Amino acid sequence: MVKTPKKGEDKPKVESAGKKGKKRSETFALYIYRVLKQVHPDIGISKRSMSIMNSFINDIFERVCFESSKLVRYQKRRTLSSREVQTSVRLILPGELAKHAVSEGTKAVTKFTS
Repeated sequence: MVKTPKKGEDKPKVESAGKKGKKRSETFALYIYRVLKQVHPDIGISKRSMSIMNSFINDIFERVCFESSKLVRYQKRRTLSSREVQTSVRLILPGELAKHAVSEGTKAVTKFTS
């Protein structure tokens, strides 16, 4: 039986039986979807395909980071610049894909700095 509080006393605490918050995970899903809609506005993507694309982007990101950090260490420097990232993209991605990635990266950096 719960006592009613007297004047000046705090109310009895009732523990809520609510759900715990879901652990959030960061993905590129929103950005993948936006690019898909820019390229093909009438096409959707399944959850499994989105998961594969997310894994692919994380993998490429890790490879570029690893290669960039190696390049910085080779030069005995402490700062990772856009030059190292650009070089690592050229080393990792094949042919035409590397050219497109470098031009898009250059465009993004120019837009950011201005």
